[in-house]
Amino acid sequence: MGGIILGIESTAHTFSFGRVSTDGELFPSFSSLFRPEEGGIHPREAADHHSETTSQLLDRLSSSENFTWDSIVAIAFSQGPGLGPCLRVGASVARTLATRLSVPLLGVNHCVAHIEVGRNQTGCIDPVLLYVSGGNTQVIARSDGRYRVLGETLDIGIGNMLDKFARSQGIPFPGGPEIERLALAHPSMGIKCLDSVSLPYGVHGMDMAFSGMLTSATQKLSEGHSLEQLCWSLQEHSFATCVEVAERALAHTGKSELLLGGGVACNERLREMSNLMCEERGAKCHWPDKSYCVDNGTMIAELGRRMLECGIETEIMDSAIDPTLRTDNTEVLWD
Repeated sequence: MGGIILGIESTAHTFSFGRVSTDGELFPSFSSLFRPEEGGIHPREAADHHSETTSQLLDRLSSSENFTWDSIVAIAFSQGPGLGPCLRVGASVARTLATRLSVPLLGVNHCVAHIEVGRNQTGCIDPVLLYVSGGNTQVIARSDGRYRVLGETLDIGIGNMLDKFARSQGIPFPGGPEIERLALAHPSMGIKCLDSVSLPYGVHGMDMAFSGMLTSATQKLSEGHSLEQLCWSLQEHSFATCVEVAERALAHTGKSELLLGGGVACNERLREMSNLMCEERGAKCHWPDKSYCVDNGTMIAELGRRMLECGIETEIMDSAIDPTLRTDNTEVLWD
């Protein structure tokens, strides 16, 4: 193994350090997840968490097997999109390390990093990406040197919607895993029909919307439907929305690979629905290990590696964060 690229992820609730060798070998990240005591993520509280856990995470990284600071050839960090206070912590740590080690600094597009770590781990070449996370829901495909957004949420991310519903029922953050468990606990297979607890369907052309589903699901709980029923129906409706738009993107682009990315891509039901759709149209469905679906430093390092191969570096004066950075703002020069 040659040198390594160190990646720092700090867009929202996760603060993470990960690494990738210059020949593309991925290593597990060292991460700390901010869990609010109540309510959603408060950006300043999450940023404080990141600052307070920096030393601990760096110590864990330093003591990991076969790691030496001398082997680092570049520092990559999430430049955007994300929560401003959280992004600033990661950017500040990255600038400090890059300056101290006298290595290049690489400002990374968080959304594109999900694509590149998925491509690395699964071996897919030119996929449509179904990107489903707390803050983002997009269907993306590469064309003319950029990753183009073919469809996206018009209101909130699917993960945000699931977390809001969970929080309304006293389920702590993150709510997605518990919703998945409750959906599997639906008491009777015989009534697993969308008509039994119908919710608004969120497809709007090539875009999606989830706030109406959230409002309707909350109302139906007060009408006597069980929590298990609503968790099942919420998954079925929201996932079908995403898979339909992904299928349209496959048809439009003529591509034959679908890649899942983002924290919600850990959900086994979404994987099952996506795989079934791909099988029916002769395409292949891919997803990375769950540790690379959720936000992690390794994915930041992997995109940094691809950028470094193309001679792309970020000067300190150009390293300001961009909380509203778009997926298609980043020029893609690598294969």
